[in-house]
Parts: sequence; structure tokens; C-alpha cells
Amino acid sequence: MLTAPRMGGSNATLGAMSGLFAGTSLERPVTCERCGKPHGACACPRGTDGKVLHPRDQPVRVRREKRRGKVVTVASGLAPRSPRTDDLPAMLTQLKKRFATGGSVASGEIELQGDHRDPLVEWFVTLGYPAKASGG
Repeated sequence: MLTAPRMGGSNATLGAMSGLFAGTSLERPVTCERCGKPHGACACPRGTDGKVLHPRDQPVRVRREKRRGKVVTVASGLAPRSPRTDDLPAMLTQLKKRFATGGSVASGEIELQGDHRDPLVEWFVTLGYPAKASGG
């Protein structure tokens, strides 16, 4: 007795095939809506849910803090990203060179040594972030 092959038996083969017309000669990889590259080669910042994060969707707040008698500028509100596309360290490197100061990334916030609140707000606005100075 001949039996027809079962459809959908193992999802392992279906998971490997993802894209438009998967498994056919017309198959195309899933591409990024921002840069147009396949998802494996895309370097666009993505959230934990896999969607592209646009700067306009991340309201940044920049504040000053005093720690042990010294001023630290803290930028918060940048959306959490996946480890693969985390661009906070790259952004920190640019800021440290621009303001000639030290800094770090701690718990999703960028911290710069010294009072750089107003120039930092201007820098975020030029990048397209809706940034505001917070605090006094």
C-alpha cells in the first residue's frame, strides 16, 4: 500500500527555509527594509524583537550627575538592542573622540566624563534622535 508523504512532519526543514518562495527556483532571501541587504549581512540596529530601530523612535534624555565631586554626562533612553547589532560602543567611541574625554557604556546608558550636556543634545538631534536635556 502506498502512502502519501506527510506535509509538515518536521519543522526543522521549514525553519531552514525562510524567505520569499522558499524551496523553489525563485527563492529570495529575506532582506532588511532599511538597507536592502539580506538579514545575515545587515548591520542596521535592531531591537530585541528583530525590528529595525529608527533614531526617531528613541527619545534620548541627557542629564548631568555629580559623582564624588566630578560631573558626569549621562545619555539614556536609547532602546535596548541585541548583542549582534549593539551600536552603543561605536557611538561611545565617536563621542569620546569628538569631546576628547573618557566614557563608558553602563546598563544601556552612555556616560561621558565632564559637562557635555548641551553639545551632546545637539549631536543627537543632528543624528535624528528626539533628544532633550533633562535636569537642571
